[in-house]
Amino acid sequence: MQRNTRLTNQQIQKKQMHKTLHTFVICAYKESKYLEECIVSVLHQTIPSKVWIATSTPNAWIRQMSEKYQIPLRINPVCAGIGSDFDFALSVANTPLVTIAHQDDWYAPCFAQEVCKRATKDMLIAFTNYQEGDALGQILPKNRNLIIKEGMLFPFRFGVFAKCKWLKRMCLALGNPISCPTVTFMKKNIPMPLFAPDQESLDMHSNIDWNAWTALAKKKGRFVYIPQNLMTHRIHDQATTSVLIEQNKRSKEDLIILEKYWPKPVAKLLCLFYQKAQESVKKHD
Repeated sequence: MQRNTRLTNQQIQKKQMHKTLHTFVICAYKESKYLEECIVSVLHQTIPSKVWIATSTPNAWIRQMSEKYQIPLRINPVCAGIGSDFDFALSVANTPLVTIAHQDDWYAPCFAQEVCKRATKDMLIAFTNYQEGDALGQILPKNRNLIIKEGMLFPFRFGVFAKCKWLKRMCLALGNPISCPTVTFMKKNIPMPLFAPDQESLDMHSNIDWNAWTALAKKKGRFVYIPQNLMTHRIHDQATTSVLIEQNKRSKEDLIILEKYWPKPVAKLLCLFYQKAQESVKKHD
């Protein structure tokens, strides 16, 4: 799937000069060949958003993309893991609404518009539905995992439930249906640091987002769900989640989070179920 990657300097500057409510902060890591496609997608929004690149692994490729598209580059002086990188990305933005964009993914042109339209003053986070794409950018058929996640999020389609602490926690108690790249934060309502507030979360690699949503679910404020597919998550062999499943680190982190919702025996049974599901996925890949 080919996308137009040409954008004049004048167009870029015009987009960046607008005072907006929303910022995309692209978390760049090492030398992803998909970074440019992510950049183009956030620059081609139907309403202007500010755009930054944040990284703890500065290199020539990231600097080249920053210069090509005239996007400010911020370097995290602390290289302490994904959670630290996400917290740094949040700190970069100075707008009320902030989306941490993942470098391998791409966003629908109306993503920022829909988020800004649905945002409320008491919102903690807004998150959208999403679809998956392959390494070549082709959209993949909806799989069982995505269908299950949509079902878990169904109660949030009704605004009356959006700020119910009990419901927010129950929707997270059996897994993480909220895809991190789809999430937009109402920055003034978010405690900082969010993703790496302690050593346990600093040590996490796979479930830092699930851990963060668990903490936010206890707080007063809305979880705003936008059920449209407004982001495409790219599935490829070098993606962080794929690598972590292969290294069997994800199961250990699943147990840590599940024990925050369930007694240990129940959490262990659920974790065993997840392990079998992961083995099934790997077997059929």
